[in-house]
Amino acid sequence: MGAGLNQPAARVGIFGGSFDPVHNAHVALARQALTGLALDELIWLPAGQPWQKPRVLAPVADREAMVRLAIHGEPRFTLSRIETCRSGPSYTIDTVRELRAQRPGVDWHLVIGQDQYAGFHTWHGWEELLGLVTLAVANRAANRPEAPLSAGPQLPGVPHEAVALPMMNISSTDIRARLASGQGIADLVPAPVARYIARHHLYQDQPPLRS
Repeated sequence: MGAGLNQPAARVGIFGGSFDPVHNAHVALARQALTGLALDELIWLPAGQPWQKPRVLAPVADREAMVRLAIHGEPRFTLSRIETCRSGPSYTIDTVRELRAQRPGVDWHLVIGQDQYAGFHTWHGWEELLGLVTLAVANRAANRPEAPLSAGPQLPGVPHEAVALPMMNISSTDIRARLASGQGIADLVPAPVARYIARHHLYQDQPPLRS
């Protein structure tokens, strides 16, 4: 029997990125999004080839495997291969259109970082995207909730939700640089991810390129 007409729509978050590699700040933001936005599910979306990242990423299979390890144990976390199975550049608008077609009636929330929010007006199809999702922006000034989020001049007044996130000085760029120079990363990524990177010798034979 179908769901009742008055049943609330499922609240689902979309969390995309290159995850090259996935790290503790990604996981912290995802967990905060689950609780702070009262999400029923958060979909992790490793990118195929992000259009704004000209560098070559680690193989898709490795990035997906690391995300699976990072999200294991949280049943509300799921991984989608929509973007990694798509040829050509990864555009969020295409992904959202596809998700909405697959799951009509869902209340979609796009979880992004402050840097992505600041440049959101440069995204392909951003104006249409604003009509399809609610933006949920990581606010790293969690100890200053009154601090405004920085956005481009095209976004004033656009409704969004803030996801409070403690300051975590972690980036994939720094992790790759550490690995390339032989430094440890045990405190920067989930333990299973660190073991996977070591076992597969990822990022250890390349210069520390910027993300």
